[in-house]
Amino acid sequence: MSTVEEWVSAPARIAGPDEGVSIDELRLAARNHGLPLEALRYDVTPAGLHYLLTHYDIPAIDPAGWRLTVSGAVTRPLSLGLDELRARPRVTHRVTLECAGNGRARLSPRPVSQPWLDEAVGTAEWTGTPLAGLLAEAGVTAGAVDVAFTGADRGFERGVEQTYQRGLPLAEALRDDVLLADEMNGLPLPPQHGAPVRLIVPGWYGMAQVKWLVGVEVLESEFDGFQNVTAYRLKQSADEPGEPVTRMLPKALLQPPGVPDFQSRVRVVDRGVVELTGRAWSGWAPVESVEVSTDDGGSWRPAELGPQPAPYAWRPWRCEWTAIPGRYELRVRARDGAGHEQPVDQAWNRQGMANNHAQGVTVVVR
Repeated sequence: MSTVEEWVSAPARIAGPDEGVSIDELRLAARNHGLPLEALRYDVTPAGLHYLLTHYDIPAIDPAGWRLTVSGAVTRPLSLGLDELRARPRVTHRVTLECAGNGRARLSPRPVSQPWLDEAVGTAEWTGTPLAGLLAEAGVTAGAVDVAFTGADRGFERGVEQTYQRGLPLAEALRDDVLLADEMNGLPLPPQHGAPVRLIVPGWYGMAQVKWLVGVEVLESEFDGFQNVTAYRLKQSADEPGEPVTRMLPKALLQPPGVPDFQSRVRVVDRGVVELTGRAWSGWAPVESVEVSTDDGGSWRPAELGPQPAPYAWRPWRCEWTAIPGRYELRVRARDGAGHEQPVDQAWNRQGMANNHAQGVTVVVR
């Protein structure tokens, strides 16, 4: 007899050599969306243009009845309503978030999943209560090592029924910039971005930013939930444990110049001096340099960096290009202060995680 799991959830796999994007992947792509790259012009991404990934369904939560529990290895468990949470100290941080699977669809062979290209990123101003203060109020015990975060969204993934949960090492959870956020860009969180409260962990890929947050549990052992030990792993084969995905690797994106062809998105610009602009970020350290290539990575020139607006927010860059008629492949790459450099070629892994190889933008100069 077939089980429910066999009917509803296929195992993770790699697409065949000539296999196109499937109907299932298109369903995911229709539910989720990336940043239109022309929106790189904004220092702070408007909420409706910020990238979005929803694992299961957007849950229906009544803010008036919502409560957050803080439990586990604490001396004073807490249960707070939204007004009680908002009564605690409030701060605002500008933070760039990127999906860990960004760029997956450009890998070869292609991991079958949400087919991201380059656009799964955005920068917002998140306002809320520092998590560290709440954990201090609850009294974390001496044996604690991890903190698990539970969202209200529930579904199946690879045959496993689950509520979305992620864990963080205690030291990361206690950083003073980790937030329980209830506002995005000065307004209440939209439903799709985790209302009424979500977690913001600056510097980490998007899987750590648990939405529709309902539970914080302090643990005396490492969190062993699905989204930590099965999903979001860097590995080459299905049967190896791999390494966990954590902080964002450095990445630069080019705001496509000129005007696009409707279907191919090839850009068309007029000959002469063209200003190239974009954004760059890293979760390890501020970006220190950006380089631009107009010959598909054959040669590189330095870009001029704008100011770093916040420790974990993207940094603007610009470069002038004297364009003559022809067809070009433009690329950009970034380097951060911790010594991480964005590669030109792909670094393949089975789940298509933390892929930061250089974006390519095809431009025709007329």
